[in-house]
Amino acid sequence: MIYDLIIVGGGPAGITAGIYAARKKVKTLLLTSDFVGQTGKALHVENYPGFKSISGNELLQRFIEHLRQFEIETREQEAVEVKKTDQGFKIITKDNGSFATKAIIIASGRSPRMLNVVGEEEFIGKGVSYCPLCDAAFFKDKRVIVVGGGNSGFGAAMELIRYASKAFIFEFAPQVRADEIIQEQAKASGKIEVFLNVQLKEIKGKGKVESVVYRNHAEKKEYEMPIEGVFVEIGSVPASNLVKELVDFSETGDVKIDPWTCQTRTPGVFAAGDITNIRHKQIIIAAAEGAKAALSAHEYLEHEKQN
Repeated sequence: MIYDLIIVGGGPAGITAGIYAARKKVKTLLLTSDFVGQTGKALHVENYPGFKSISGNELLQRFIEHLRQFEIETREQEAVEVKKTDQGFKIITKDNGSFATKAIIIASGRSPRMLNVVGEEEFIGKGVSYCPLCDAAFFKDKRVIVVGGGNSGFGAAMELIRYASKAFIFEFAPQVRADEIIQEQAKASGKIEVFLNVQLKEIKGKGKVESVVYRNHAEKKEYEMPIEGVFVEIGSVPASNLVKELVDFSETGDVKIDPWTCQTRTPGVFAAGDITNIRHKQIIIAAAEGAKAALSAHEYLEHEKQN
């Protein structure tokens, strides 16, 4: 079987693209490793029109419910490679599946950025986490560190102290970047302490996280702190390896697209959402770009039929 369109990604961009493609009666397959992504892990969303405040997971569930009102095939399989073929494109999945399509929309979002320090990979799932919403409950009455002083870092700390006895925010810069309102909430909790000018150097333990070594750049000294959990909130990188041979990248690794159509340098390959070089990584913008990509893909397919 050859699909008209395959969408890779189950976040706001991919789901919205799926809704628009289904409404255009395009024979579409939506492939995604899961319907969670960054949106599903967001603690609170307060800037999506129509919802004064909603969890990222609940908002995503609303998206999914909307998608499933249409006749669109979905499969929870992770796409790992896209190849150009004579008939269009072939997508290879992690479990060695293969799907053929005439056009493709890459909306695979971003992956958490790692610290790349000693002990990080060793203790993933054993005290090192990139998802406070997923793992906070495992740290009841424990001391944890959140690396990153932006809104996501402070938001993670606020979620963690629902269970943890204490949360320390480590910020490399001399000041944090989080909004004043969330800083005030953290201070009022009495359970969050902010360390500035510090850099995590090593995560230590025997079978699980037991301590960290960090450097205070202002004091030019290193310290070791007993700790039981490390949550990394230092941003993300585009999940774009699967199309590396078919697209161009910006200096920051984002997929370059035509802002009018969402098309990449390869005709028939479109990209939408946080994976692209469109400014401002926001849920509402990702959804809008997904709609644009689907409409552009439909126009591309109609044009190909006529030639």
